[in-house]
Amino acid sequence: MTPEYNKVHNRFKFNGLHFSHEELKEVAYSLIKEGEPYEKVTGNFLIDWLNNKDFLYVTTSGSTGHPKEIKLMKQAMVNSSIATGNFFGLEPGDKALDCLPSHFIAGKMMFVRALVLGLEIDFVEPSAHPIFDYEKTYDFCAMVPLQLKHTINYIQNIKSIIVGGSKVTKPLLEKIKNCEPKFYETYGMTETVTHVAVRQLQSKTAEKELYFKALENVTFEQDDRNCLVIHAPKLVEEALVTNDIVELKSETSFQLFGRFDNVINSGGVKLFPEQIEDKLQPAIKQRYIVAGEDDVTLGEKLILIVENPSVSKEEIAKAIKELKTLNKFEVPKEIYTIAKFSETVNGKIQRKKTIKAVLGS
Repeated sequence: MTPEYNKVHNRFKFNGLHFSHEELKEVAYSLIKEGEPYEKVTGNFLIDWLNNKDFLYVTTSGSTGHPKEIKLMKQAMVNSSIATGNFFGLEPGDKALDCLPSHFIAGKMMFVRALVLGLEIDFVEPSAHPIFDYEKTYDFCAMVPLQLKHTINYIQNIKSIIVGGSKVTKPLLEKIKNCEPKFYETYGMTETVTHVAVRQLQSKTAEKELYFKALENVTFEQDDRNCLVIHAPKLVEEALVTNDIVELKSETSFQLFGRFDNVINSGGVKLFPEQIEDKLQPAIKQRYIVAGEDDVTLGEKLILIVENPSVSKEEIAKAIKELKTLNKFEVPKEIYTIAKFSETVNGKIQRKKTIKAVLGS
């Protein structure tokens, strides 16, 4: 029988203590009244979750556009939790670490999974360097790459870690290879109630996977742009058409190339910024993006934008020239610098705003 959103699992624990549905409401009110700012946000979410409505509103991150509020059905969030639990083999009484802010869907879903699956969840202050009990064994945790970077030496007792919110950099991937936990890169969005697919990363205990694999009750197809179309009837009623260009391996697995609206057409050659950015990582220490700039000859020329560089443009160009992985079309024709990238409230780069600020158009 499928759990319902208005029930609290009898094995659920919050920071070591069990609470019933009504008791958890009192905890939520206490967090709102007496808690730290991050705890107040969690209290407000719990009040929303525990009320009599069958839906709630969640704010998107705004990384691909303006942040917006969308309506999510609570039962869809329950269904997502069950799919995650089944994929990762989570059982009642398993221990979860939550170090994500409850403003957005990823942090909210850590609590929902605990409530639905009967997990014992430890909630710590969400920060770039979360502090938790490094000696305690956890079965499941979700982090953004920046958090994983700062805690990479302290996560040996966490069995499975999902990583999302932004790209996992190559230096971080190299560090992950020497760690014991199993790491998974996630694919999803607020509209799909967090991840609908995961891809295992290489670590001491796991092999790298090229393709993202769907969670249960999720299938994929492509539209005429080769963009991913998600069918997840237990999460969202209609098929969800994305702007993510993919190669399908099957109806339940795909390889991700980049966003359709980021593709650069330079002299008839299609360039995927996300792939080029991967290749540039050994040459540039600061944050950067590549983009297209209008060009009379090529239509668009490839440009590089570096945030607050510590070396000159000439030195960056020299380091890029020494890379063996770039083909001739992938070498930036122009390098620009900017003091600070435009960001969302949770630190994701806003490409369009940043490019507009640099090019002034």
